[in-house]
Amino acid sequence: MSSPADPALDLTITRVIRAPRSVVWNAWTDPASFEEWWVPAPAVCKVTEMELRPGGAFVTQISEDGGEFMPHMNGCFLAIEHLERIVFTNSLVGGWRPAQEPFMTAKITMDEHPLGTEYVATVLHRSAADRTLHEEMGFSDGWGTVLRQLAELVEPRAARLPGGAVAARPSEAPLRQI
Repeated sequence: MSSPADPALDLTITRVIRAPRSVVWNAWTDPASFEEWWVPAPAVCKVTEMELRPGGAFVTQISEDGGEFMPHMNGCFLAIEHLERIVFTNSLVGGWRPAQEPFMTAKITMDEHPLGTEYVATVLHRSAADRTLHEEMGFSDGWGTVLRQLAELVEPRAARLPGGAVAARPSEAPLRQI
């Protein structure tokens, strides 16, 4: 069961994506698709480990300006609930090992919506100072951009599915930061 977000410690962003949950889920869980939206363009993402199970490693790298790939996320999946929820943290690395520099835990939920999928990302921090730092680092712009990129990736895919009318036109639903 999920507890409500604490506005003093957590940052939340949500969007209705005009695609079925299965299409959104696949973009999250297929490494090749994930690489297409996980970092703000024009940066490029490379998934080096994605073990979709509790305790599984979640490691990505980022290349900015076509340069060398550098570490981006080195974390651990905490929960994987098919088509519904993905929880990961950088407080642990794969195999439940403590991380060097813990910062956040993210809860991603995907719920049915009349227009497709309601996607909610809630990022939990250990302190108000960490929350403020993440906000100042550009949480809204960064997470908002990748959420838009996710929608732009999956909505055309959904439109090509039989009965894909739910995604017949790109999402115009605004992002909401809570």
